[in-house]
Amino acid sequence: MVLGTSSGAGKSWLTTALCRWYSNQGLRVAPFKAQNMSNNARVVQGPGAALGEIGSAQYFQALAARAQPDVRMNPLLLKPEADTRSQVVLMGQVSEALTSMPWRGRSETVWPHITAALDSLRAENDVVVIEGAGSPAEINLHASDIVNMRVARHAQAHCLLVTDIDRGGAFAHLYGTWALLPGDEQALIRGFVLNKFRGDPTLLAPAPQLLQERTGVPTVATIPMQWHHGLPEEDGVFHDRAVAGAGAVHTTVAVVAYPRISNLDEFQPLKNIPGLRLLWARSPADLAGADWVVLPGSKATAADLGWLRAQGLDAAIAAHAARGGRVLGVCGGLQMLGEALIDPHGVDGNAPGLGLLPLVTVFEAAKTVRATQARFAQTTGAWAALAGVPVQGYEIHHGQTAQHPAMAAAGDVAREVIPGLAWQNAAGNVLGLYLHGLFEDAAVLRALFGATAPTLEAVFDRLAQGIDTWFAPGSLPRLAPRKRRP
Repeated sequence: MVLGTSSGAGKSWLTTALCRWYSNQGLRVAPFKAQNMSNNARVVQGPGAALGEIGSAQYFQALAARAQPDVRMNPLLLKPEADTRSQVVLMGQVSEALTSMPWRGRSETVWPHITAALDSLRAENDVVVIEGAGSPAEINLHASDIVNMRVARHAQAHCLLVTDIDRGGAFAHLYGTWALLPGDEQALIRGFVLNKFRGDPTLLAPAPQLLQERTGVPTVATIPMQWHHGLPEEDGVFHDRAVAGAGAVHTTVAVVAYPRISNLDEFQPLKNIPGLRLLWARSPADLAGADWVVLPGSKATAADLGWLRAQGLDAAIAAHAARGGRVLGVCGGLQMLGEALIDPHGVDGNAPGLGLLPLVTVFEAAKTVRATQARFAQTTGAWAALAGVPVQGYEIHHGQTAQHPAMAAAGDVAREVIPGLAWQNAAGNVLGLYLHGLFEDAAVLRALFGATAPTLEAVFDRLAQGIDTWFAPGSLPRLAPRKRRP
């Protein structure tokens, strides 16, 4: 199990790297995270023939483990809709009962589902790599814990505790976290990991030895700073640190960062395109000089549309489109580009749209969750390169979008370039689609940029190679001593 002294310590990507490393040893491996809070989700296999949602981190961890992603790998997913409210997804399906239940009251209800999922994965695999959440030493949450040490105790997991040394105070974070745990939980901590280290590792002495003398726990790895490890960040956040590769910037893509953004991990491949700069936009000034404006998914489309207007971004996006600049809306972003949002079931909220596409969206009570394969029809204008390109991805949305009938009668008709999924404006520079994962498709990257990004397989293998370098020899086999199955 990979625990962290805080959020952002590096649990998710280290879990991913360990999944590939153990898989490379010829073992059957699966990831697991009991509860994830994220609006970055993927469509995976559910019970029986059903499809369901899990957090994107566990989806990528499953791919790293060479395992088929399924809902057991993240049995509880919380998708924040407001600062004090989240949609609850249990075993891949939205649970209205759990969504309306007080936070602390959920634990005992969901715990049997969590243990059943974990136990079935353990029965089928040689190694299960479990990811914790936040910190295991949040003593205000310890009594209702279902994601950290309660899981560790249930599985008697061998635990790594990882800390972000770049923040400073790493040895205090490790010691303090260990010290706040009860004795039986301290005994499960088998190794400390220093992550995001910059400098000469010999300068760390004698701190690791002194820490081991106080805790009995060795420091088993010092991992250098990974500025571009190639995986989407757990919360989808990216940093406008540098353009990938060498050469001048040829394309600037501004992604509108409204408060309830979702599925931002799908833009990770753009970070790896040489000469492409990817940045956040939270004000009209952030759009200055952008070649593309992207409206990503949203977990609260009407509310985020209201925020966008309050920032003055609606006028800035309209001006960008009027100049012929490319505008792309994905899922909630597509819905915002239309004329109106209509919510008869109280799912999201009513709102006027941005009016850049002659479409109207009606929110349905039931959520559409599916994997999708399609092909672009004859696209025109700025998006002409996508004509005929096959695409695959996934859909997660309540809204159903169609041509605005009154506008069609007046002659303003959107060009439907994928039936029921994607539309262009008459000028061809505004494109909206429901399909997530567009830029994870190599054919799309070749069509739009004449380039490819590193494959996930290459990213996973590079991380696994790093594990061999960063960890003390023999430490990882000792953490997972189970024998390989015949």
